[in-house]
Amino acid sequence: MTDYLYAGQVRLAYQRLAGPTGAVPMVLLHGGGGDGSTWDTLAPRFARHREVFVPELRGMGHSERTGPYSMTGFRDDLLALLDALALDRVVLVGHSLGGIVSLLATLAAPKRVAALVLEECPPPVPLGIAVPTGLPESAPYYDREVRPAVLAALNAPDPQWWDELAGIPVPVLVVAGGPESFLPQDAMARMAARIPAGELITIPAGHLVHPTEPDAFAAAVETFLAAR
Repeated sequence: MTDYLYAGQVRLAYQRLAGPTGAVPMVLLHGGGGDGSTWDTLAPRFARHREVFVPELRGMGHSERTGPYSMTGFRDDLLALLDALALDRVVLVGHSLGGIVSLLATLAAPKRVAALVLEECPPPVPLGIAVPTGLPESAPYYDREVRPAVLAALNAPDPQWWDELAGIPVPVLVVAGGPESFLPQDAMARMAARIPAGELITIPAGHLVHPTEPDAFAAAVETFLAAR
């Protein structure tokens, strides 16, 4: 069931899956052009071990379509969501755009994050991605202003984001999709190496790792978390 709450000034949609108490809750963030349904297969699996929350970013899914859109705005929405849900500390798992948003939230508030999983997360280096026209076919609810704002930020990221990777104090699993991904795998590896407790794993599934190889992705995340 989808619920709604105000995170700061924006109304966000989210789902909550009950899980065993005592474990750190998990937040699953979808990629750009997607919505919370991308986690429908894996969220119940993760909920065997902990409470799971699946929000939808502003402008996407069933969340409010209100700009302006920016990486720091998405980050602030996520931190406000944690406040609204009274989640003091969480495991963040983010795919693509959800990954960079989770990364920025960790940089801003590391004490709120127990562990971080970055699935095919765009590394904070200039990417040179062409800005397409139109909307992704996978997104029936999608503000057309989101995509150019996101790609502009990925093509010219704040250099401080890369510099701050070296100060991340939490364990981080970087999940790369291999040569079929459109993201630079070498830069993703350098990102993982720059994080003190960073770890890189490659699941050769292209950019959509968790939808394409859900069992391999879930096993990697569960192994990573169990070791910590």
